[in-house]
Amino acid sequence: MIFDNIPEQQRKQARHPHEFFLINLITNHILVFVGLLGMAKQEPWLLLIVPAVSILILTYLVWRAAISRKRDPWFVFCHWQLCARRSRFFIGMIALMGLGIAVILASVGGNVTDLRPGHYAIGGMVMLPTLFSVLVLIIMESDAVHKASIGDVPEWLVKKFPPPDEISSDG
Repeated sequence: MIFDNIPEQQRKQARHPHEFFLINLITNHILVFVGLLGMAKQEPWLLLIVPAVSILILTYLVWRAAISRKRDPWFVFCHWQLCARRSRFFIGMIALMGLGIAVILASVGGNVTDLRPGHYAIGGMVMLPTLFSVLVLIIMESDAVHKASIGDVPEWLVKKFPPPDEISSDG
């Protein structure tokens, strides 16, 4: 639902959570992950940097969305809620991936030198849904940045958090 009288400053503020999320997805989950992947053979534990940094950023986004109602105008608040919902989903995906990897490591007693090619194949299958989620979330968050720029709020958010009377919609 597009709202025609959202000030440009609020539109800019509403883009911030989506931009932070995109920075996490693109920089951390793609660029840093690929960089660390080359070092994973010698130091496999370095790969834990990616989910650790991501969980910190995602936790910030969820926390900031929780306090947004008291701090931000309605339009900005709605975009924080949208970002927080996607952040919680992605935290769940990372947790599932971590659980799968923990099961694989438990099967070899935690000793990464005992991993066999089959373990790596299963590990790849465990990571695939999270990697797919990264790609889908990049598209969704890029669209959310655009929607924040044009004054758009998803209908489910408008129903959950109705706009104040002074904000009118184009439909």
